[in-house]
Amino acid sequence: MKTALKERYPYYLANRPVAANEDLEVTDKYSGKVVTRVALADADVIEKAIEAAVEATEPMRKLAPFERKEVLLHCVKRFEERAEELADVLRIEAGKPIKDSRGEVTRLIETFQIAAEEAVRDHQGEVLNLEISERSKGYRGMYKRVPIGPCSFISPFNFPLNLTAHKVAPAIAAGCPFVLKPASRTPLGALMIGEILAETDLPKGAFSILPCSRDGADLFTEDERLKLLSFTGSPDVGWKLKSKAGKKKVVLELGGNAACIIDKGADLEDAVSRVVTGAFYQSGQSCISVQRLLVHEEEREAFVSKLLSATKQLKSGDPADEDVFVGPMIAESEAERLENWIQKAKEAGGKILCGGGRDGAVVEPTLMTNVPKDQPLQAEEAFGPVVVIDTFSDFDEALRETNDSRYGIHAGVFTPSLDHAMKAWDELEVGGVLINEMPSWRVDNLPYGGVKDSGLGREGLRYAIEDMTEIRTLVIRSA
Repeated sequence: MKTALKERYPYYLANRPVAANEDLEVTDKYSGKVVTRVALADADVIEKAIEAAVEATEPMRKLAPFERKEVLLHCVKRFEERAEELADVLRIEAGKPIKDSRGEVTRLIETFQIAAEEAVRDHQGEVLNLEISERSKGYRGMYKRVPIGPCSFISPFNFPLNLTAHKVAPAIAAGCPFVLKPASRTPLGALMIGEILAETDLPKGAFSILPCSRDGADLFTEDERLKLLSFTGSPDVGWKLKSKAGKKKVVLELGGNAACIIDKGADLEDAVSRVVTGAFYQSGQSCISVQRLLVHEEEREAFVSKLLSATKQLKSGDPADEDVFVGPMIAESEAERLENWIQKAKEAGGKILCGGGRDGAVVEPTLMTNVPKDQPLQAEEAFGPVVVIDTFSDFDEALRETNDSRYGIHAGVFTPSLDHAMKAWDELEVGGVLINEMPSWRVDNLPYGGVKDSGLGREGLRYAIEDMTEIRTLVIRSA
C-alpha cells in the first residue's frame, strides 16, 4: 500500500494532540522531498509536559497491574490493525526498505505484548529471611518494587518504532508517567504511538511526545523532577547528557563497531548468510551491525569469495521496492561522511573488494581489507553499509582484536568449538556474545546494552522495568 500522509501532525501534550505549529519538516529519505510537517515543542511546552507528568505520578502508581496490561494490549491490537500503515510511514520517514519496515512493526507489537505480560508478573518483590543471627530473631522482611516516578526518554532515528517502544512500553508496565523526545528526522512513528495511546484511559499527564530542537534535550535531562533519563543515540551526546543529569538514574544505549569472528571449521554458508544480513540491513545504520569481520586464515579465501558473491547480489535503491535490501542512509550528508571515510581508508592502504560508490543518500554495500587500525572505519562507528575484513591465526588473537575497541555492545562468533564459544563468553568485553549468529540479532525480552563507551544499563522489558522501579523494604518485628 502507499500511505497518504497527513499534511501536518500534532505533538502530544499531557495525552492530547496539539497542532501548535508546522515548524518541523519531515522528508522522504529516498526522494529528499518534504512530505509532511510536524508541530515542534518549545521550552514552555516542555515545562508543561513535565508538570503534567509530575501530577500524573500518583494516578499512574495507583493503576492496577491489570489496568496497565489492558492499555498495552489495546496498543497491540491497534498496531496490528494499522501494521501496513505503520510500515509504510517508517519506509518514508526513515528510508527503511519496506520488508525491514514490516519487520520493525512486528517487533513493535511483540515489545508491547511482552510488556503487557510483564505488567502482571509476580517478580516485583521477595520475602527475605532476616533471622541470620540472634539479634534479628523474630523479624520478618520483604520488599516490593514501586514506580520511580516521571521518566524522560530520548529516542533515535534508526528504529523510530521499536526503540521508542522499548522506553514507552516498560514505563506503562511499571506505572511511570513520561515525556518523550523522538528524533527530529523520524518523529512520525512516535507520534502514531501517541495517537494510539491517546485512545486509552491513561491518567492525564501520563505521557507527552514532543518533537523539539536539540536544545530541548537539555530540558529533558536537567530537570530534577524527572527521576530517570533513558537515551539512545551517539556516545558523544549520551555521555554529555549523563554529565548534566544530576541525581537522576541514567540509562544509555549508545554506539558500537561490532566485530564478528569466523573461526576455523565454521559453517561458511551459514555464516555468510547471517553476516550479509547483519552488515547491510537498515543500510548498516544499527549500533550492532557487523562492521569488523575477523576470519581465520584457513577460511579466509573461501569465506571472502562467498561473501563477495552474496554482497554483490544485494539490490540497492528505492525502499518502496519489495526487492531492495539497501535503501538510503538517513541523510545525504551522512552518506557523504561515510563515503569520505571509505576514501580515507583507501588512501591509507585499504583495498575495496566491492562497493564504495554513492548515489545521493544510497551508499553501495562495501567490503574492504587492509584498513589500518587508526582509520575511522576500524576505530569508530561507521553507521553505514561497510565491513572491514581482517585475518587471524589464533582464536585468542581474534578475542584480543575484538576487545581492541572503545565500544562493546554485541559480538558474534561462528565456531564449531564449545570451548571457543565459552571462552568468548568469558573474555569478550561486550554486553552480549552471540554464538553462530550475527551480533545484530536481537529478541526483545533479552537484556540488551553495552559496556565501555557503548552505554550504561540494559533494555529488554523486564530489565527496563527494574530500572523504572525502586525497591521499598518492609520489616516487621513480632510482638
